[in-house]
Amino acid sequence: MKKPLLLLLLLASFLPTSAQTGAWKAYMAYSAIQQIVKGGNTLYVRASNDLYTYNLADHSITTYDKVNALSDCNIAHIAWSQQVHRLIVVYQNANIDFIDQQGNVVNLSSFYAKSMTQDKTVNRIDVVDQYAYLATGFGIVKVNMQRCEIAESYILNQNILATGHDQLYLYAQRADGQVLRGLLEQNLIDPHNWEATTAVPQGVFDQDLTDYNQYLATVETLQPGGPKYNDCAFLRVVDGKLYSAGGRIVWGTPTTVQLWDGHDWTICDEDVTKLSDRQAFHIIYSVDVDPLDPSHIAAGTTIGLVEFRDAKITAIYNQDNSPVESALNPKNFTLNEQKNYNLITSVKFDQQGNLWAFNSQAPTQALLLLPHGSQQLQSVSAPKLMNFSDQGVSNKSMPWMMDAFFSNDGLLWFYNDYWTYPSLHRLRPSASGVTDYLALDYLVNQDGIHPAIVNIAAMAEDLDGNIWIGTEQGLYMFTPEQQQDSSQGFTQIKIPRNDGTNYADYLMAGANVSAIAVDGGNRKWIATHGSGLYLISADNMEQLLNFTTQNSPLLSDNILSLAWDEQSGQLYIGTDAGLCGYYTDASVAAVEMVKDNVYAYPNPVVSGYSGLITVRGLTRDADVKILTTSGQLVYQGRSNGGTFTWNGCDTQGRRVASGIYMVCTATSAGESGVVCKIAFIK
Repeated sequence: MKKPLLLLLLLASFLPTSAQTGAWKAYMAYSAIQQIVKGGNTLYVRASNDLYTYNLADHSITTYDKVNALSDCNIAHIAWSQQVHRLIVVYQNANIDFIDQQGNVVNLSSFYAKSMTQDKTVNRIDVVDQYAYLATGFGIVKVNMQRCEIAESYILNQNILATGHDQLYLYAQRADGQVLRGLLEQNLIDPHNWEATTAVPQGVFDQDLTDYNQYLATVETLQPGGPKYNDCAFLRVVDGKLYSAGGRIVWGTPTTVQLWDGHDWTICDEDVTKLSDRQAFHIIYSVDVDPLDPSHIAAGTTIGLVEFRDAKITAIYNQDNSPVESALNPKNFTLNEQKNYNLITSVKFDQQGNLWAFNSQAPTQALLLLPHGSQQLQSVSAPKLMNFSDQGVSNKSMPWMMDAFFSNDGLLWFYNDYWTYPSLHRLRPSASGVTDYLALDYLVNQDGIHPAIVNIAAMAEDLDGNIWIGTEQGLYMFTPEQQQDSSQGFTQIKIPRNDGTNYADYLMAGANVSAIAVDGGNRKWIATHGSGLYLISADNMEQLLNFTTQNSPLLSDNILSLAWDEQSGQLYIGTDAGLCGYYTDASVAAVEMVKDNVYAYPNPVVSGYSGLITVRGLTRDADVKILTTSGQLVYQGRSNGGTFTWNGCDTQGRRVASGIYMVCTATSAGESGVVCKIAFIK
């Protein structure tokens, strides 16, 4: 037994490694410095509404997020108590954490969880010895930082912007400029013990910026990592690299293209002034990468089509130098306003490196082409995309042509996300015009029901060629047969109730779907506004998972975007609180199983490890059996795409003994064999 174990130990050092299946990771921004407070030898830095620390003694940096320590996202305030050597962290939703000098975190959720009609917004923190006084929209909350509990609440029914104190009084600054005070020795829970006063000590409401001013220069040199912005409503993975942008969210959100290669973030150029008279991007709607040149990136923005090479802006195509047209009528808007509304809402490269761009709300065109290697953007005839009327102009291009992609059969799909005309479109573009055009602008399911859809917010193609769309009313599927005969409408998957009746319910009916991603096992990851993330089985008949902020490290239940990385198996999840990732148990399936390309990790499995063992490099839906060296069946299952996971237990739920275990597989064609071995060491 010793020799095989030793051999596997040696081989394991040469095998690929990956993050543990089922693990979460947060990718938070720490770029915009907001607060610096010193506690002992540690600087606590609130930046981009996130938190990291810098140790002045050993110069180490530690980042904090919801995955590795914190209880929530979007930090509004931090403050240090010198008496109890503890930091208080108050979130925008009124949740509270306490962090001691060893990095231990204690959560106080009672204020956040309390149902109140008053405004719980915390405007300021004032620390007095072991107490933190929180100025809120309704009064003051006194928090005992030693006991990590709320000591008292002073319901003043006033928006208190700040508190301050001297030896006798606690002062409260109201939003209207008046000041209340109460004797510290009195019962301040009683509102009658508060009085209006003009005798306010000078500087009593001033914030202590000593630490900020003293250490700002030092903190500005630190590099805690992460993206520059937490805005990630658009995500795309190309060749194992994540491309993130603000997406179609609040106008004016400061964002650019942010690239994560698995090790480092690259923040693309934001300086548009050198090539345009525009001052900044207002929104970046869409990003794609040239398949013939990965350094070449295109972005659809509010100021036109933007090209990047090696993360630097090299060209901006707008109404001044190209066929790009403004969405705003010159009769009603100034030239400056028109230039800020050159809407390129979706961009997509084809396999030949030609770039297709959609010019939304334009008066004479909808589709643009930048041929590979060219610097001349040209308009492509697409009259069927010109059916929108706005600002007294008829037959403009569709208002929000979004998320274009090429399906496996080479056709270009997009959807129009506009409340008067939510629709799905398919076309075959060429330099001379559009052929093979199909529009579904009157949605109906297989039962003849016309759902009252207002918005289409997501679209994806699965491994069987079905086109899925997500709406505020749930999920719809457009099968290959329906694509040939669009009069059939859409399909809504029906899930039998299995309660003795013949009734069934539509899959995720009524869910407000915001994004869809399909993994290597043909399972569908469904993002929603308000109810988190769902995983639907490959046959569409079972809800396998529902991650929420209550049962997982998911940053927010309001998800804006998804992107699945077939190389790592990681699902990137863009939320309104930032970006996080989940390592799924799926990968892209291999065309055939080659023994040298199939591997398991961790391998060997050492004593104390309780996570999943992952086998990768398999074909789609491969039958997998775990056997002892004597051929006894230990466990069996089926791969998700090219990945199979095992919890290290037998079919009875018992942890397996030390030894060598063989991973045997069988393809749908009946080919079978041992593809790898796993060693357990106790």
